[in-house]
Amino acid sequence: MTDARALIDAAWEERVLPALAEYTRIKCLSPAFDPDWADHGAILEAAELLGDWTRQQDGSLQTEIVQLPGRTPVLVVENGGVGDPVLIYGHMDKQPPLGDWRPGLSPFEPVRQDDLLYGRGTADDGYALFAAVTALLAADGGRGRVVILIEASEESGSPDLSAYVEHLADRIGTPSLVICLDSGCLSYDRLWLTSSLRGNLVASVRVAVLTEGVHSGVGGGVVPSSFRILRRILSRIEDEDTGRILLPELLGHGVPDERRASLSAAAQEFADSALPTVDGLALLGETAADRLIARAWSAALEVTGMDGVPAVRDGGNVLRPFTTAKISVRLPPDVDAQVAADALISAITTDEGAHITIDLEGVADGWLAPPLDARNAAALDRISQASFGHPAGFHGEGGTIPFLADLKRSFPRTQFVATGVLGPHSNAHGPNEFLHIPMAKAVTHAVAELLR
Repeated sequence: MTDARALIDAAWEERVLPALAEYTRIKCLSPAFDPDWADHGAILEAAELLGDWTRQQDGSLQTEIVQLPGRTPVLVVENGGVGDPVLIYGHMDKQPPLGDWRPGLSPFEPVRQDDLLYGRGTADDGYALFAAVTALLAADGGRGRVVILIEASEESGSPDLSAYVEHLADRIGTPSLVICLDSGCLSYDRLWLTSSLRGNLVASVRVAVLTEGVHSGVGGGVVPSSFRILRRILSRIEDEDTGRILLPELLGHGVPDERRASLSAAAQEFADSALPTVDGLALLGETAADRLIARAWSAALEVTGMDGVPAVRDGGNVLRPFTTAKISVRLPPDVDAQVAADALISAITTDEGAHITIDLEGVADGWLAPPLDARNAAALDRISQASFGHPAGFHGEGGTIPFLADLKRSFPRTQFVATGVLGPHSNAHGPNEFLHIPMAKAVTHAVAELLR
Protein backbone atom coordinates (compact mmCIF):
# COMPACT_ATOMS: atom_id res chain seq x y z
CA MET A 1 0.00 0.00 0.00
CA THR A 2 2.84 2.40 0.83
CA ASP A 3 4.58 1.65 -2.49
CA ALA A 4 1.35 2.23 -4.42
CA ARG A 5 0.78 5.55 -2.67
CA ALA A 6 4.31 6.73 -3.52
CA LEU A 7 3.91 5.65 -7.14
CA ILE A 8 0.57 7.43 -7.44
CA ASP A 9 1.90 10.61 -5.85
CA ALA A 10 4.83 10.71 -8.27
CA ALA A 11 2.60 9.99 -11.26
CA TRP A 12 0.28 12.85 -10.36
CA GLU A 13 3.07 15.37 -9.96
CA GLU A 14 5.13 14.31 -12.98
CA ARG A 15 2.58 13.17 -15.55
CA VAL A 16 -1.00 13.83 -14.55
CA LEU A 17 -1.00 17.49 -13.53
CA PRO A 18 0.77 18.75 -16.70
CA ALA A 19 -1.72 16.87 -18.89
CA LEU A 20 -4.68 17.98 -16.76
CA ALA A 21 -3.51 21.56 -17.23
CA GLU A 22 -3.63 21.09 -21.01
CA TYR A 23 -7.13 19.64 -20.73
CA THR A 24 -8.20 22.67 -18.68
CA ARG A 25 -7.36 24.93 -21.63
CA ILE A 26 -9.82 23.12 -23.95
CA LYS A 27 -13.27 24.76 -24.09
CA CYS A 28 -15.07 21.43 -24.44
CA LEU A 29 -18.48 22.66 -23.33
CA SER A 30 -21.27 20.13 -23.07
CA PRO A 31 -23.73 20.13 -26.00
CA ALA A 32 -26.46 21.87 -23.96
CA PHE A 33 -24.16 24.90 -23.76
CA ASP A 34 -22.56 24.58 -27.21
CA PRO A 35 -25.08 23.33 -29.80
CA ASP A 36 -22.37 23.62 -32.47
CA TRP A 37 -19.93 21.42 -30.53
CA ALA A 38 -19.32 19.16 -33.53
CA ASP A 39 -18.21 22.08 -35.73
CA HIS A 40 -16.12 23.65 -32.98
CA GLY A 41 -14.27 20.37 -32.39
CA ALA A 42 -13.33 21.00 -28.74
CA ILE A 43 -14.94 17.82 -27.39
CA LEU A 44 -13.08 15.70 -29.91
CA GLU A 45 -9.88 17.61 -29.07
CA ALA A 46 -10.35 16.71 -25.40
CA ALA A 47 -11.00 13.06 -26.26
CA GLU A 48 -7.83 12.94 -28.38
CA LEU A 49 -5.75 14.53 -25.62
CA LEU A 50 -7.00 12.00 -23.06
CA GLY A 51 -6.53 9.11 -25.47
CA ASP A 52 -3.00 10.14 -26.48
CA TRP A 53 -1.98 10.57 -22.84
CA THR A 54 -3.31 7.11 -21.99
CA ARG A 55 -1.33 5.50 -24.82
CA GLN A 56 1.82 7.23 -23.60
CA GLN A 57 1.43 5.70 -20.14
CA ASP A 58 1.12 2.11 -21.35
CA GLY A 59 0.96 1.09 -24.97
CA SER A 60 -0.67 -2.22 -24.07
CA LEU A 61 -3.89 -0.51 -23.01
CA GLN A 62 -6.55 -0.72 -25.71
CA THR A 63 -7.58 2.93 -26.12
CA GLU A 64 -10.27 3.96 -28.59
CA ILE A 65 -12.46 6.97 -29.32
CA VAL A 66 -15.89 5.64 -30.28
CA GLN A 67 -18.40 7.96 -31.95
CA LEU A 68 -21.88 7.11 -33.16
CA PRO A 69 -23.48 9.32 -35.85
CA GLY A 70 -24.84 12.56 -34.42
CA ARG A 71 -23.61 11.83 -30.89
CA THR A 72 -20.77 13.06 -28.75
CA PRO A 73 -17.82 10.65 -28.60
CA VAL A 74 -16.81 8.39 -25.75
CA LEU A 75 -13.31 7.27 -24.83
CA VAL A 76 -12.99 3.56 -24.02
CA VAL A 77 -9.87 2.13 -22.36
CA GLU A 78 -9.48 -1.63 -21.75
CA ASN A 79 -6.64 -3.60 -20.21
CA GLY A 80 -7.28 -6.84 -22.10
CA GLY A 81 -8.06 -8.84 -18.96
CA VAL A 82 -10.60 -11.62 -18.58
CA GLY A 83 -13.80 -12.15 -16.60
CA ASP A 84 -16.57 -9.81 -15.54
CA PRO A 85 -15.07 -6.31 -15.67
CA VAL A 86 -14.67 -3.50 -13.25
CA LEU A 87 -16.22 -0.52 -15.05
CA ILE A 88 -14.82 2.93 -14.20
CA TYR A 89 -16.87 5.97 -15.27
CA GLY A 90 -16.13 9.64 -15.76
CA HIS A 91 -16.84 12.44 -18.24
CA MET A 92 -14.84 14.98 -20.24
CA ASP A 93 -17.45 17.64 -21.12
CA LYS A 94 -17.59 20.89 -19.14
CA GLN A 95 -19.97 23.52 -17.85
CA PRO A 96 -19.57 27.13 -19.12
CA PRO A 97 -17.57 29.64 -17.02
CA LEU A 98 -20.68 31.11 -15.29
CA GLY A 99 -19.67 34.65 -14.45
CA ASP A 100 -16.46 36.36 -13.45
CA TRP A 101 -13.71 34.41 -11.71
CA ARG A 102 -11.49 35.81 -8.99
CA PRO A 103 -8.60 38.08 -10.03
CA GLY A 104 -5.72 35.90 -11.15
CA LEU A 105 -8.00 32.99 -12.12
CA SER A 106 -9.54 32.07 -15.45
CA PRO A 107 -11.90 29.22 -16.38
CA PHE A 108 -9.70 27.97 -19.21
CA GLU A 109 -6.22 28.76 -17.91
CA PRO A 110 -4.97 26.40 -15.18
CA VAL A 111 -3.60 28.00 -12.02
CA ARG A 112 -2.05 25.96 -9.21
CA GLN A 113 -2.07 27.44 -5.73
CA ASP A 114 -0.52 25.05 -3.21
CA ASP A 115 -2.74 21.94 -3.15
CA LEU A 116 -5.42 23.39 -5.42
CA LEU A 117 -5.59 23.40 -9.23
CA TYR A 118 -8.07 26.00 -10.48
CA GLY A 119 -9.85 25.79 -13.82
CA ARG A 120 -13.10 24.67 -15.38
CA GLY A 121 -13.37 20.90 -15.52
CA THR A 122 -10.38 20.12 -13.29
CA ALA A 123 -12.59 18.49 -10.64
CA ASP A 124 -15.77 17.99 -12.66
CA ASP A 125 -14.68 15.71 -14.19
CA GLY A 126 -11.41 16.05 -16.07
CA TYR A 127 -9.37 14.35 -13.38
CA ALA A 128 -11.34 11.09 -13.74
CA LEU A 129 -9.52 9.57 -16.74
CA PHE A 130 -6.12 10.40 -15.28
CA ALA A 131 -7.06 8.91 -11.91
CA ALA A 132 -8.52 5.76 -13.47
CA VAL A 133 -5.52 5.02 -15.72
CA THR A 134 -3.00 5.83 -12.97
CA ALA A 135 -4.88 3.54 -10.57
CA LEU A 136 -5.00 0.75 -13.13
CA LEU A 137 -1.24 0.90 -13.68
CA ALA A 138 -0.54 1.12 -9.94
CA ALA A 139 -2.82 -1.82 -9.07
CA ASP A 140 -0.79 -4.50 -10.86
CA GLY A 141 -3.58 -6.83 -9.87
CA GLY A 142 -3.30 -9.72 -12.30
CA ARG A 143 -5.42 -10.15 -15.43
CA GLY A 144 -8.83 -9.15 -14.22
CA ARG A 145 -10.68 -7.08 -16.82
CA VAL A 146 -11.05 -3.32 -16.45
CA VAL A 147 -13.05 -1.03 -18.74
CA ILE A 148 -12.76 2.75 -18.42
CA LEU A 149 -15.62 4.70 -20.03
CA ILE A 150 -15.36 8.50 -20.35
CA GLU A 151 -18.40 10.16 -21.91
CA ALA A 152 -18.94 13.69 -23.25
CA SER A 153 -22.57 14.62 -22.57
CA GLU A 154 -22.93 14.26 -18.78
CA GLU A 155 -23.34 17.98 -18.13
CA SER A 156 -26.29 17.89 -20.55
CA GLY A 157 -27.98 15.01 -18.71
CA SER A 158 -26.13 12.19 -20.56
CA PRO A 159 -28.50 12.02 -23.56
CA ASP A 160 -25.93 10.05 -25.58
CA LEU A 161 -24.76 7.60 -22.92
CA SER A 162 -27.49 4.96 -23.11
CA ALA A 163 -26.84 4.55 -26.84
CA TYR A 164 -23.19 3.83 -26.10
CA VAL A 165 -23.95 1.43 -23.27
CA GLU A 166 -26.10 -0.52 -25.73
CA HIS A 167 -23.52 -0.21 -28.53
CA LEU A 168 -20.70 -1.41 -26.24
CA ALA A 169 -22.76 -4.07 -24.44
CA ASP A 170 -20.59 -6.96 -25.59
CA ARG A 171 -17.42 -5.18 -24.44
CA ILE A 172 -18.88 -4.09 -21.10
CA GLY A 173 -20.60 -7.37 -20.30
CA THR A 174 -21.95 -7.58 -16.73
CA PRO A 175 -19.71 -5.52 -14.44
CA SER A 176 -18.77 -7.01 -11.09
CA LEU A 177 -18.10 -3.49 -9.80
CA VAL A 178 -18.86 0.01 -11.11
CA ILE A 179 -16.65 2.85 -9.88
CA CYS A 180 -18.00 6.33 -10.58
CA LEU A 181 -15.51 9.20 -10.17
CA ASP A 182 -17.97 12.06 -10.70
CA SER A 183 -19.32 12.53 -7.18
CA GLY A 184 -18.32 14.57 -4.15
CA CYS A 185 -16.97 14.60 -0.63
CA LEU A 186 -18.20 16.25 2.54
CA SER A 187 -14.67 17.17 3.62
CA TYR A 188 -11.06 16.68 2.56
CA ASP A 189 -10.00 14.62 5.58
CA ARG A 190 -11.24 11.17 4.49
CA LEU A 191 -12.62 9.24 1.55
CA TRP A 192 -16.33 9.78 1.02
CA LEU A 193 -18.71 7.33 -0.61
CA THR A 194 -22.00 8.49 -2.08
CA SER A 195 -24.99 6.67 -0.61
CA SER A 196 -27.64 8.39 -2.74
CA LEU A 197 -28.17 10.97 -5.48
CA ARG A 198 -31.14 13.15 -6.26
CA GLY A 199 -32.95 13.07 -9.60
CA ASN A 200 -33.34 16.12 -11.83
CA LEU A 201 -35.77 17.76 -14.20
CA VAL A 202 -34.55 20.54 -16.48
CA ALA A 203 -37.09 22.52 -18.51
CA SER A 204 -37.44 25.87 -20.24
CA VAL A 205 -40.84 27.56 -19.94
CA ARG A 206 -41.67 30.41 -22.36
CA VAL A 207 -44.66 32.69 -21.80
CA ALA A 208 -45.46 34.95 -24.78
CA VAL A 209 -48.08 37.72 -24.73
CA LEU A 210 -47.10 39.95 -27.70
CA THR A 211 -45.45 39.52 -31.07
CA GLU A 212 -43.22 42.53 -30.27
CA GLY A 213 -42.61 44.82 -27.33
CA VAL A 214 -44.78 47.92 -26.82
CA HIS A 215 -44.48 51.06 -24.70
CA SER A 216 -45.54 50.24 -21.15
CA GLY A 217 -47.63 53.41 -21.09
CA VAL A 218 -49.70 51.93 -23.91
CA GLY A 219 -49.81 48.24 -22.93
CA GLY A 220 -49.39 48.36 -19.15
CA GLY A 221 -52.67 47.49 -17.38
CA VAL A 222 -54.12 46.16 -20.63
CA VAL A 223 -51.80 43.34 -21.76
CA PRO A 224 -51.02 40.84 -18.97
CA SER A 225 -47.36 40.77 -18.02
CA SER A 226 -45.52 37.67 -19.23
CA PHE A 227 -43.39 37.81 -16.08
CA ARG A 228 -46.45 37.86 -13.82
CA ILE A 229 -47.91 34.82 -15.59
CA LEU A 230 -44.62 32.98 -15.33
CA ARG A 231 -44.38 33.91 -11.65
CA ARG A 232 -47.84 32.47 -11.01
CA ILE A 233 -46.93 29.26 -12.85
CA LEU A 234 -43.86 28.83 -10.66
CA SER A 235 -46.01 29.44 -7.58
CA ARG A 236 -48.04 26.36 -8.49
CA ILE A 237 -44.85 24.34 -8.32
CA GLU A 238 -43.11 25.98 -5.35
CA ASP A 239 -44.26 27.86 -2.25
CA GLU A 240 -42.43 31.17 -2.66
CA ASP A 241 -42.53 31.81 1.09
CA THR A 242 -40.77 28.61 2.15
CA GLY A 243 -39.29 27.04 -1.00
CA ARG A 244 -41.37 23.91 -0.38
CA ILE A 245 -42.34 22.01 -3.54
CA LEU A 246 -46.12 21.72 -3.85
CA LEU A 247 -46.62 18.95 -6.42
CA PRO A 248 -46.94 15.62 -4.59
CA GLU A 249 -45.47 13.66 -7.51
CA LEU A 250 -42.16 15.48 -6.92
CA LEU A 251 -41.87 14.75 -3.19
CA GLY A 252 -41.11 11.04 -2.82
CA HIS A 253 -41.96 8.85 0.16
CA GLY A 254 -39.86 10.49 2.84
CA VAL A 255 -36.34 9.86 4.11
CA PRO A 256 -35.74 6.24 5.22
CA ASP A 257 -34.85 5.97 8.89
CA GLU A 258 -31.39 4.51 8.26
CA ARG A 259 -30.52 7.30 5.80
CA ARG A 260 -31.75 9.97 8.20
CA ALA A 261 -29.69 8.46 11.01
CA SER A 262 -26.54 8.29 8.86
CA LEU A 263 -26.85 11.90 7.69
CA SER A 264 -27.65 13.13 11.20
CA ALA A 265 -24.53 11.39 12.50
CA ALA A 266 -22.41 13.01 9.79
CA ALA A 267 -23.86 16.42 10.67
CA GLN A 268 -22.67 16.04 14.29
CA GLU A 269 -19.08 15.94 13.09
CA PHE A 270 -19.41 18.26 10.09
CA ALA A 271 -21.26 21.51 10.48
CA ASP A 272 -22.75 23.16 7.42
CA SER A 273 -20.57 22.86 4.35
CA ALA A 274 -19.15 26.30 3.68
CA LEU A 275 -21.25 28.15 1.12
CA PRO A 276 -20.42 31.61 -0.25
CA THR A 277 -23.53 33.21 1.29
CA VAL A 278 -23.92 36.93 1.84
CA ASP A 279 -23.67 38.19 5.40
CA GLY A 280 -26.80 37.58 7.42
CA LEU A 281 -28.51 35.16 5.03
CA ALA A 282 -30.95 32.82 6.82
CA LEU A 283 -30.42 29.28 5.54
CA LEU A 284 -33.34 26.89 5.21
CA GLY A 285 -33.70 24.25 7.90
CA GLU A 286 -33.22 24.68 11.64
CA THR A 287 -30.07 22.58 12.11
CA ALA A 288 -27.03 21.38 10.16
CA ALA A 289 -28.61 17.90 10.12
CA ASP A 290 -31.80 19.30 8.59
CA ARG A 291 -29.78 20.93 5.84
CA LEU A 292 -27.65 17.87 5.13
CA ILE A 293 -30.79 15.74 4.88
CA ALA A 294 -32.48 18.34 2.67
CA ARG A 295 -29.49 18.45 0.32
CA ALA A 296 -29.71 14.69 -0.17
CA TRP A 297 -33.47 14.06 -0.05
CA SER A 298 -35.53 17.20 -0.66
CA ALA A 299 -37.22 18.44 -3.81
CA ALA A 300 -36.07 21.95 -4.75
CA LEU A 301 -36.52 24.39 -7.64
CA GLU A 302 -34.10 26.96 -9.00
CA VAL A 303 -34.41 29.33 -11.97
CA THR A 304 -31.04 28.87 -13.65
CA GLY A 305 -31.47 31.16 -16.66
CA MET A 306 -33.80 33.67 -18.30
CA ASP A 307 -34.42 35.03 -21.80
CA GLY A 308 -36.48 37.99 -22.86
CA VAL A 309 -35.24 40.09 -19.93
CA PRO A 310 -32.72 42.79 -20.88
CA ALA A 311 -29.89 43.85 -18.62
CA VAL A 312 -30.86 46.58 -16.15
CA ARG A 313 -28.91 49.22 -18.05
CA ASP A 314 -30.80 48.31 -21.24
CA GLY A 315 -34.28 48.11 -19.74
CA GLY A 316 -36.64 50.78 -21.09
CA ASN A 317 -40.31 51.51 -20.43
CA VAL A 318 -41.35 48.52 -22.53
CA LEU A 319 -43.92 45.82 -21.97
CA ARG A 320 -41.82 42.85 -23.00
CA PRO A 321 -43.30 40.34 -25.47
CA PHE A 322 -42.18 37.20 -23.65
CA THR A 323 -40.31 35.78 -20.68
CA THR A 324 -38.51 32.44 -20.70
CA ALA A 325 -37.18 30.76 -17.57
CA LYS A 326 -34.96 27.71 -17.45
CA ILE A 327 -35.73 25.75 -14.31
CA SER A 328 -33.90 22.92 -12.59
CA VAL A 329 -35.91 20.79 -10.17
CA ARG A 330 -34.02 18.41 -7.88
CA LEU A 331 -35.97 15.29 -6.93
CA PRO A 332 -35.63 12.90 -3.97
CA PRO A 333 -33.75 9.69 -4.85
CA ASP A 334 -36.90 7.55 -4.78
CA VAL A 335 -39.01 9.70 -7.17
CA ASP A 336 -39.86 8.41 -10.65
CA ALA A 337 -38.54 11.29 -12.77
CA GLN A 338 -40.90 10.67 -15.69
CA VAL A 339 -43.96 10.74 -13.41
CA ALA A 340 -42.61 13.97 -11.91
CA ALA A 341 -42.06 15.44 -15.38
CA ASP A 342 -45.65 14.67 -16.39
CA ALA A 343 -46.95 16.38 -13.23
CA LEU A 344 -44.72 19.40 -13.84
CA ILE A 345 -45.98 19.83 -17.38
CA SER A 346 -49.61 19.53 -16.23
CA ALA A 347 -49.06 22.34 -13.73
CA ILE A 348 -47.76 24.75 -16.37
CA THR A 349 -51.01 26.27 -17.66
CA THR A 350 -52.60 29.69 -17.89
CA ASP A 351 -56.12 31.11 -18.26
CA GLU A 352 -55.16 34.37 -20.03
CA GLY A 353 -54.58 32.79 -23.43
CA ALA A 354 -50.86 33.52 -23.34
CA HIS A 355 -48.80 31.20 -25.52
CA ILE A 356 -46.82 28.79 -23.38
CA THR A 357 -43.99 26.66 -24.72
CA ILE A 358 -42.36 23.95 -22.61
CA ASP A 359 -39.03 22.45 -23.62
CA LEU A 360 -38.25 19.50 -21.36
CA GLU A 361 -34.48 19.26 -21.67
CA GLY A 362 -33.64 16.56 -19.15
CA VAL A 363 -35.38 13.85 -17.12
CA ALA A 364 -33.06 11.92 -14.79
CA ASP A 365 -33.87 9.51 -11.98
CA GLY A 366 -32.09 9.59 -8.65
CA TRP A 367 -30.07 6.70 -7.27
CA LEU A 368 -29.79 4.70 -4.05
CA ALA A 369 -26.50 2.86 -3.60
CA PRO A 370 -26.85 -0.87 -2.88
CA PRO A 371 -24.96 -2.08 0.21
CA LEU A 372 -21.23 -2.64 -0.29
CA ASP A 373 -19.91 -6.12 0.36
CA ALA A 374 -17.50 -6.54 3.24
CA ARG A 375 -14.37 -6.84 1.09
CA ASN A 376 -14.93 -3.60 -0.82
CA ALA A 377 -15.97 -1.72 2.33
CA ALA A 378 -12.84 -2.90 4.16
CA ALA A 379 -10.58 -1.87 1.28
CA LEU A 380 -12.04 1.64 1.25
CA ASP A 381 -11.63 1.95 5.02
CA ARG A 382 -7.99 0.85 4.76
CA ILE A 383 -7.21 3.48 2.13
CA SER A 384 -9.02 6.23 4.02
CA GLN A 385 -7.15 5.35 7.20
CA ALA A 386 -3.81 5.18 5.37
CA SER A 387 -4.35 8.49 3.56
CA PHE A 388 -6.10 10.54 6.24
CA GLY A 389 -6.23 8.66 9.54
CA HIS A 390 -10.04 8.44 9.37
CA PRO A 391 -12.39 5.70 8.16
CA ALA A 392 -14.35 6.20 4.96
CA GLY A 393 -17.56 8.21 5.30
CA PHE A 394 -20.94 7.87 3.61
CA HIS A 395 -23.35 10.67 2.70
CA GLY A 396 -26.10 11.53 0.24
CA GLU A 397 -25.22 13.94 -2.57
CA GLY A 398 -27.63 16.54 -3.89
CA GLY A 399 -26.54 16.24 -7.53
CA THR A 400 -27.51 13.79 -10.26
CA ILE A 401 -25.53 11.21 -12.25
CA PRO A 402 -27.99 9.60 -14.72
CA PHE A 403 -25.51 6.86 -15.60
CA LEU A 404 -25.75 5.25 -12.16
CA ALA A 405 -29.53 4.94 -12.17
CA ASP A 406 -29.44 3.45 -15.68
CA LEU A 407 -26.76 0.92 -14.75
CA LYS A 408 -28.43 -0.09 -11.50
CA ARG A 409 -31.58 -0.98 -13.45
CA SER A 410 -29.54 -3.00 -15.96
CA PHE A 411 -27.26 -4.69 -13.41
CA PRO A 412 -29.16 -5.11 -10.12
CA ARG A 413 -26.50 -7.42 -8.60
CA THR A 414 -23.51 -5.21 -9.41
CA GLN A 415 -21.54 -3.47 -6.65
CA PHE A 416 -21.25 0.33 -6.93
CA VAL A 417 -18.69 2.74 -5.53
CA ALA A 418 -19.46 6.39 -6.25
CA THR A 419 -16.86 8.83 -5.00
CA GLY A 420 -15.10 11.98 -6.09
CA VAL A 421 -13.27 15.18 -5.27
CA LEU A 422 -16.08 17.77 -5.27
CA GLY A 423 -15.86 19.05 -1.71
CA PRO A 424 -16.24 22.35 0.16
CA HIS A 425 -15.58 25.42 -2.03
CA SER A 426 -14.62 23.31 -5.06
CA ASN A 427 -17.56 25.00 -6.81
CA ALA A 428 -18.31 22.71 -9.72
CA HIS A 429 -20.53 24.54 -12.24
CA GLY A 430 -19.72 27.88 -10.55
CA PRO A 431 -16.80 30.29 -10.82
CA ASN A 432 -13.40 29.45 -9.28
CA GLU A 433 -13.72 25.67 -9.63
CA PHE A 434 -10.74 23.81 -8.25
CA LEU A 435 -9.35 20.31 -7.86
CA HIS A 436 -8.11 19.39 -4.38
CA ILE A 437 -4.96 17.53 -5.43
CA PRO A 438 -4.41 15.44 -2.24
CA MET A 439 -8.01 14.24 -2.44
CA ALA A 440 -7.53 13.33 -6.11
CA LYS A 441 -4.45 11.30 -5.20
CA ALA A 442 -6.35 9.54 -2.40
CA VAL A 443 -9.24 8.68 -4.73
CA THR A 444 -6.73 7.30 -7.23
CA HIS A 445 -5.21 5.14 -4.47
CA ALA A 446 -8.67 3.90 -3.48
CA VAL A 447 -9.43 2.87 -7.06
CA ALA A 448 -6.07 1.08 -7.30
CA GLU A 449 -6.79 -0.93 -4.13
CA LEU A 450 -10.29 -1.83 -5.32
CA LEU A 451 -8.82 -3.06 -8.61
CA ARG A 452 -6.11 -4.99 -6.80
